[in-house]
Amino acid sequence: MSTGSAWNNQILSSRLSFEAMTCVTEDRKTAQESTFPNMYTFDLFGGVDLLVEILMRPTLSMQKKTPKMNEDLVKDCLSVLYNCGICIEGVTKNLAARDDFVLFLFTLMTNKKTFLQTATLIEDILGVKKEMIPLEGIPNLSGLVQSFDQQQLANFCRILSVTISEPDAGNDDKHTLLAKNAHQKKTASPSRAEINQVTLLSIPGFIERLCKLATRKVSEATGLNFLQELEDWYTWLDNALVLDALMQMATEETEQSSTESSDESSLATSPLRHRLPQSMKIVHEIMYKVEVLYVLCVLLMGRQRNQVHKMLAEFRLIPGLNNLFDKLIWRKYTSSNHVVHGQNENCDCSPEISFKIQFLRLLQSFSDHHENKYLLLNSQELNELSAISMKANIPEVEALVNTDRSLVCDGKKGLLTRLLAVMKREPPDSSFRFWQARAVESFLRGATSYADQMFLLKRGLLEHILFCIIDSGCTSRDVLQSYFDLLGELMKFNIDAFKRFNKYVNTPEKFQAFLTQINSSLVDSNMLVRCIVLSLDRFESQTEDVKVVEVLSECSLLSYMARVENRLSFLFRLINIINVQTLTQENVSCLNTSLVILMLARRKAKLPFYLNALREKEYAEKYPGCMLNNFHNLLRFWQHHYLNKDKDSTCLENSSCIPFSYWKETVSVLLGLDRTSLCAIVRYIDEPFEDLDRDLLED
Repeated sequence: MSTGSAWNNQILSSRLSFEAMTCVTEDRKTAQESTFPNMYTFDLFGGVDLLVEILMRPTLSMQKKTPKMNEDLVKDCLSVLYNCGICIEGVTKNLAARDDFVLFLFTLMTNKKTFLQTATLIEDILGVKKEMIPLEGIPNLSGLVQSFDQQQLANFCRILSVTISEPDAGNDDKHTLLAKNAHQKKTASPSRAEINQVTLLSIPGFIERLCKLATRKVSEATGLNFLQELEDWYTWLDNALVLDALMQMATEETEQSSTESSDESSLATSPLRHRLPQSMKIVHEIMYKVEVLYVLCVLLMGRQRNQVHKMLAEFRLIPGLNNLFDKLIWRKYTSSNHVVHGQNENCDCSPEISFKIQFLRLLQSFSDHHENKYLLLNSQELNELSAISMKANIPEVEALVNTDRSLVCDGKKGLLTRLLAVMKREPPDSSFRFWQARAVESFLRGATSYADQMFLLKRGLLEHILFCIIDSGCTSRDVLQSYFDLLGELMKFNIDAFKRFNKYVNTPEKFQAFLTQINSSLVDSNMLVRCIVLSLDRFESQTEDVKVVEVLSECSLLSYMARVENRLSFLFRLINIINVQTLTQENVSCLNTSLVILMLARRKAKLPFYLNALREKEYAEKYPGCMLNNFHNLLRFWQHHYLNKDKDSTCLENSSCIPFSYWKETVSVLLGLDRTSLCAIVRYIDEPFEDLDRDLLED
């Protein structure tokens, strides 16, 4: 390439880059052709297609020895393509439609000098591409990934997040189960995202390197000089929040230095720009970790979960995160009280907030229904669990006995205990409370463990939750729901927890405030209602235990639920707030809670009484058949949904301690067609009002 051509190319690149910067800083919707004349003219006369051809020409050549592309030319071509995509609608989509070009771009990532420009363009293209790319189609993917240094691997995780996440996975709770079931029937299994996850896990050393990236200290991040670091930052600075966070952190460092000692006061008077690089390194490392934790979180929730769990334990991810907790992850308070951030990795919030949320989501995924959850504790805390079991004269949980002590947390506190400490200091409406509660709840989920509950009760968790629900003035429905769910897991079948509840909720006013919160949204609180109903049923069968009898007679919550009219009131409302068309992953728990109430009634031969009460309620409100027809259709959906899904049925059995066979049997009895059966819903619907939607679940 001649010197003149290179010079012209640089001029073109410079002009288009300037227009792209203008486009980013202005409202794109108001952008006109006249605003960016160079860009529009370049695209109009086939400039974009020409650049694609120039980039791919070496790979299209029939010669054995293909000429090596000039690195500056490649960088300029990539830069122009990226800038055209920013300013001109449709350019990025057209590039995304060319599968050969998309896969070819990955080969340019082998060159460190063109890596950042390539990664930025690929990320934009994959963001608009309709079909997910097959990772196995990338030439020599394993060799490519193994050639990356740690910074490149972290950047690559931004790209990977798009290739391994199920579309709209972050909105699962909002999609109706009918729609999801229909989609699953039409969708091939395994999905493209699942195949890509398997491809990633087959790359030697991939998970180990991610664990090292996730757990390394800021002081261990080496390799970049300042100018290279600035160029690297160019790929991240796509909104002002990053710069705001950077400046705020630098200012805080200066203020902190000025108060530490007179010997260090000279640091406080130094210009901000002299202190910026260290702040930049911290935010830079945080942003790397956000991407890495997101990828690990997705893999933990995938079909290869057990394989991923084994590797994360082996490479000591949890102890590593525990060592970072105070110095980096929760090194200072970060305000986050505006929204409950979704599960999408593209969260529009500061790096610090994104980092904390991804960390909490990882803990939630790691602990949920998995025996490795005990790695969140240290050796002393594991011994404490053993002592609790011994004192209560109950066997230790098998998962606790099998925990490899060499893989647990180090130091004075484990990760779970550290999380509890910051959870108690969080402001009432902080959205971190939602994720903190979810992470702690996941530690308790599954088969109920008395020792696990007591471990948390001894650290004041129950009193903290009750304070947040009753006394803190918290109004966030998401935060309250997470606390109701956590409270349910913490109290389930635990007589000591109910005794503590009664000690805290020690006035009629407090108890009424608690009930008001429960009744304000049963979709949010029904898991707690289920816990109280199940616990009451168990305690009523343990009347030979003096402590149980004492708590049964004194606890306002148990006394309230023992009254049949209150249980019926919950049942009426649980059935009325859902129907088959509106069932989602979020509110299907209302159906299961209503079933729990009826299963326990059936055990005591009181099912006909409850069904007749539903009938009388309908007539009293002058809507005969309405509630029972709806419930009948809900139960038909329940059969269709749960009898085809192993995981859900296991969760129902573990959380309720009721065999799934009894769930199935009860539903079958309720759906019986014999009008003479006292336990069949159809008996309680007068024939003129029978409106069972037979075609509801048909294809």
